[in-house]
Amino acid sequence: MRRPTIADVARQAGVSKGAVSYALNGRPGVSESTRARILAVAEEIGWRPSSAARALNGARAHSVGLALCRPARVLGMEPFFMELISGIEGELAARSYALMLQVVADHGQEVAVYRRWWGEGRVDGAILVDLHLDDPRVPELEALGLPAVVVGHPSHAGSLVPVWSDDGAAVRETVAYLLTLGHRRIARVAGLPELVHTALRDRAFTEACEGLAEHVTVHTDYTGEEGARATRRLLSSPARPTAIVYDNDIMALAGLSAAQELRLDVPGDLSIVAWDDSPLSQVVRPPLTALSRDIPAYGAHAARRLLALVAGEEPGPFEDAAARLTPRGSTAPPPGLP
Repeated sequence: MRRPTIADVARQAGVSKGAVSYALNGRPGVSESTRARILAVAEEIGWRPSSAARALNGARAHSVGLALCRPARVLGMEPFFMELISGIEGELAARSYALMLQVVADHGQEVAVYRRWWGEGRVDGAILVDLHLDDPRVPELEALGLPAVVVGHPSHAGSLVPVWSDDGAAVRETVAYLLTLGHRRIARVAGLPELVHTALRDRAFTEACEGLAEHVTVHTDYTGEEGARATRRLLSSPARPTAIVYDNDIMALAGLSAAQELRLDVPGDLSIVAWDDSPLSQVVRPPLTALSRDIPAYGAHAARRLLALVAGEEPGPFEDAAARLTPRGSTAPPPGLP
């Protein structure tokens, strides 16, 4: 079936295409009764305005863009992004806005996608995620003039509006909790080192562990495979850690499995903490101690500020609540302590 056109509306309403254009665009030139008849016919046959034609007239696209630079298979297994997108979608849907989502291979492709969307009038703004150190996307979007919100720390967001939470505070709370339990050999299985939030967590972890004889950070790509591999390497070392903090729950679950394969008891021999709590963390045995936050609300904050930018407002930076530690069955005092 072809898309209904203005000509179809005109034919069924018995008027000219010019009259249909006046009626659909709210312009004078037709009587109120004719306008009502045209609008009723348009609704009946399912006519909708062409986004390309609206773009040529400078009208809003009523959609925002989100390009994700990571493999689609990884995205499908990552609870964080699914929850973040659900929060974004919830806020957009309430305002009759759509989300254009595309997976890309690298930052060059991502910038090209934003250029195309913006140039063709397909989006009114964009949400930038996975902020990198010296991120090339920030100056590109600034130069485009594309309204954009960064889900990331303001230190590397340039003039774009940032939405972030204090990762350092969450790291410090976690390490303090493990120290209170008696742990003195603590490891962290982190994400990609070029990400701003990873660097901030690295710094906070090193500072919080100052004075400990054994503390180490291992960087991975956030996948379960890499999380399990890093765990096996750590647990096979002479100075085996008694606690491991993981930068996402997928790696924490893989780490739990790897520890159990090595016949280590969790939490008797090893304590595990997962970042970004999800239902997955709660259904395993033992349930994982995790850093919890309202990720859908995080996405909604970003979408709300982007829509304000699109409306011509000037929303300021927004710091969301830091993740808070939720102790569960995967943490306990280290071996040898009561």
